[in-house]
Amino acid sequence: MELRHLRCFVVVAEELHFARAAERLHIDQSPLSRTIKELEEDLGVQLFVRTTRSTRLTLAGRLFQAHVPRVFAALDQARAYVKAAADGFHDQLRIALSDGVTPARLSTLMALCRQEDPDIAIRFFEVPLSQQIKGLHEDLYDAGFAQSAEVGDGILAEPAWNDPLHVAVPARHPLLAFKRIPLHEVLRYPLVMGDPQFCEGYRRQIDRVLRAADQEPLIAEQVMSFDLMIALVAAGYALGLAGASQLAGGRELGVVARPLAGRTPTLTTWLLRRDVEPSHSLTRFIKRISAIDELGGRELAIPDAIQDAKP
Repeated sequence: MELRHLRCFVVVAEELHFARAAERLHIDQSPLSRTIKELEEDLGVQLFVRTTRSTRLTLAGRLFQAHVPRVFAALDQARAYVKAAADGFHDQLRIALSDGVTPARLSTLMALCRQEDPDIAIRFFEVPLSQQIKGLHEDLYDAGFAQSAEVGDGILAEPAWNDPLHVAVPARHPLLAFKRIPLHEVLRYPLVMGDPQFCEGYRRQIDRVLRAADQEPLIAEQVMSFDLMIALVAAGYALGLAGASQLAGGRELGVVARPLAGRTPTLTTWLLRRDVEPSHSLTRFIKRISAIDELGGRELAIPDAIQDAKP
């Protein structure tokens, strides 16, 4: 079995059409068919059922499809380790990000890491929460950040920081008459929300806040990024709900962040990691998170020498 067999399998499994798969791979359909047949012979199972009308995965094919990406992930990580070593780094941390982690806190954390451990390379992977949890179990990531502590057995969820929940309001909107906006007033208008598939932890926390009201929210759009949420709010399309620091960048676009009336709810960001003894590098990384929480996300003063450090 060679990597070309796996690459061909992945594309055919995605397309479920040999002609389209061959076009994506820039090869003829005949050698593609031979490659898949070689793979099936090597595994001793049939991966695809082909008819004149359709192509579909067998049960064995679906199981194989679930495992093949790990081969390429491991290969990519091996390349990254070699490159990091060539660039002068002595260790590497693989950090997964889900739910649109608060930018201010993350940038401050990274500045501190570069200042205190410049020889450790940190790689980030933006993935849905379910993929982060799976990757932690499979040792594809050393740790991750998400807005959910519902992670199942074998994974530890430790609070990293809290961010006050604010309402994103377009400039010149009637709700700006309120310094603190009552939730029932917010629910009179359509909302743009994070897609629950890609912002799973965020949506769980937001849904808990909305359940406190008797009104059913009118969700105008579900988005995969907070940048798109800000853009839609700025255009007057809907209101948004997010952490205060996530909304800070919207000021230039004419978006105003206002707290909710009453006791302001917070969005909690959690550090996720496997329930095993952490490495020395990860232990130091975890300790810095407490320092960031105490700083409240303020910018660190980074010496000139650090600014000129390795990218």
